[in-house]
Amino acid sequence: MVNITFLWRLLLAFCAGALLLLALAYYWLENTTHEWIGTGLFALLIGHNLLHRRWWGNVIQPRRTPDSRLDRALSLSLLTSMLALLFSSLAISQTVFAFLRLGGGFSARQIHIFAAYWCVVLVSVHLGFRWQRVMQFVRHALHLHADSKARSWGLRVAAAAIATVGLQSSFVMEVGSKLTLQMSLEWWDFAQSTLGFFLRWLSILGLYTTATHYALQWMRTRD
Repeated sequence: MVNITFLWRLLLAFCAGALLLLALAYYWLENTTHEWIGTGLFALLIGHNLLHRRWWGNVIQPRRTPDSRLDRALSLSLLTSMLALLFSSLAISQTVFAFLRLGGGFSARQIHIFAAYWCVVLVSVHLGFRWQRVMQFVRHALHLHADSKARSWGLRVAAAAIATVGLQSSFVMEVGSKLTLQMSLEWWDFAQSTLGFFLRWLSILGLYTTATHYALQWMRTRD
């Protein structure tokens, strides 16, 4: 039987991730649509954290394993980035929250952009920490109970291919410059290819998710 609670958590998380990636296409969406997507994103994140309130209630408890300590540090980093994204978005809002009149200037916009790209990376790593549970859920939902070497190797090859494209896309989209708050000359021509923009960012997400998943597996074999 499918775990309905986990399914809802999974759908909520993936919808929030989809909105985060969609919001990156600012120059395709224009400002008003971008702000409404961001508002929807934070509404989903509130629901996501309410569903995981027990985890946050235990966050101050000692963690016994290295990966659980890393997971806590990651979650707190992601929370910090999301809060920076939220408050900077309120400060620079021109439509949805313009009535607040917080008057955010250039610095607030820089913080907003900086936090957004770090959120993408941290969300990817966050997913990587939970990828084994996601795969177990999918296997159970599809009744794939028997182990299959062919299926395992097929998934590994697919993961390697996605990671390879993600690494190449990281250079195309100048992710390193964006994460270090350096001047980036990258500008995507949405008139030429809108789908390509999202495929690039999905592959980057896949790169960090895959790298985290296999790094955790390596760490666990060494314990």
